[in-house]
Amino acid sequence: MAKATSHWVCQNCGSAFSKWAGQCTACGEWNTLVEEAIASAAPKGLGSSTSRAGSARGRLDFVDLAGTSDAPPRRATGMAEFDRVTGGGLVEGAAVLIGGDPGIGKSTLLLQAVCRLADRYDAVYVSGEESVDQVRLRASRLGLAAAKVKLASATSVRDVVAAIDRADSPDVIVIDSIQTMWLDTLDSAPGTVAQVRASAQELIRAAKRRGTSLLLVGHVTKEGVIAGPRVLEHMVDAVIYFEGERGHPFRILRGVKNRFGPTDEIGVFDMTDRGLVEVPNPSELFLAERRGDVSGTAVFAGVEGTRPLLVEIQALVAPTTYGTPRRAVVGWDSGRLSMVLAVLEARGGLQFGGHDVYLNVAGGLRVSEPAADLAVAAALASALAQEPVPADAVLFGEIGLVGEVRQVGQTELRLKEAAKLGFGRAILPSGRSRRGGAGADLLARTEIGHVRDLLDLFGDAQPNRSRGRG
Repeated sequence: MAKATSHWVCQNCGSAFSKWAGQCTACGEWNTLVEEAIASAAPKGLGSSTSRAGSARGRLDFVDLAGTSDAPPRRATGMAEFDRVTGGGLVEGAAVLIGGDPGIGKSTLLLQAVCRLADRYDAVYVSGEESVDQVRLRASRLGLAAAKVKLASATSVRDVVAAIDRADSPDVIVIDSIQTMWLDTLDSAPGTVAQVRASAQELIRAAKRRGTSLLLVGHVTKEGVIAGPRVLEHMVDAVIYFEGERGHPFRILRGVKNRFGPTDEIGVFDMTDRGLVEVPNPSELFLAERRGDVSGTAVFAGVEGTRPLLVEIQALVAPTTYGTPRRAVVGWDSGRLSMVLAVLEARGGLQFGGHDVYLNVAGGLRVSEPAADLAVAAALASALAQEPVPADAVLFGEIGLVGEVRQVGQTELRLKEAAKLGFGRAILPSGRSRRGGAGADLLARTEIGHVRDLLDLFGDAQPNRSRGRG
């Protein structure tokens, strides 16, 4: 029997199959199988000679766990929001993967960052999607035409590695994007699982060998995850997502992995005609257009990484004309909204069955903290009762399935940020809140232990509320 010369590889998970199928049986995704040639021998890496030389010694040098290690040197960009997410700047030899939707501003962000780095370091920008003239036009539009950045337009990994792996290698290099890179030792097309994985491996190996800070741009799929094999996220030292809505000027730089710094840290930028502008106080920006005398709104005091962040939660409850009420949510988990609605009905006596429910996090921010439960419940109850939440109040707390309001972390940090923005009252869980902290005397506290206590703040004459439940 003749030996197969090709196989079908899933572009989502990397699983290989002998024949095409509409659905990948490994990850469940549809229409992701692409035919790729089977290499007759394992491809030789461009930097494999050095690796073999290192392993030829035949032994490993082990050290004790107890000991001291110097902190890795950082290359700060001077962009405070970017440096916050990366943990203080780029580490020598570290690989950072930056993903985001098309047109969200990834290339603009990295061009601004690398132009600032070029004042102190040897910086290179390699574009596989645009020509050198196109990059120059963007730099001119951003007022960066005089920056000392070196440009190149290339897609061959062999050429890029040759530029890195030498004595006068650059300090920082940007690859835009990893999906356009290709190795001539593989027969598959650029952007396929094999090419993305092998190209990233060679680039990371060369960067670590020479101490070059490597920034990789990665496209995302329609589900919002970086396209290509998930192993790519394990290969790099940091993974950062650049988020935002096309209709909003705000952009969120969110760290989801960082071997040299904190995770879940965010940086906030404002997209203008002159590029991305840092936002040092995002809470004030997100609340700039808030009206406190309207029902269905509540201010949530959240924490993203080490940064306190106040955002407005908006809810709209309207009588439905359909047999099945609609539930729509933007910026929050739809499953968690269903849970909060069920708790308000079963434990608080509210009736949402005959109403459509719409929930929105104003400003285009996505909130994932369970501490937002209490603010969401207050906005929903306020919308149903047509009674505003106190305009000077912030809320935070997690809601359990029996209706209890649970404690969340970093209470004093949330209160201090709320007081700084002029709020005078906090509605928070009762019980173990610590007194005497930095924000202890800054706001009046209303402590509640159950969702019924929250609903009592809107009076006893709420419509659609049944008695004696929960």
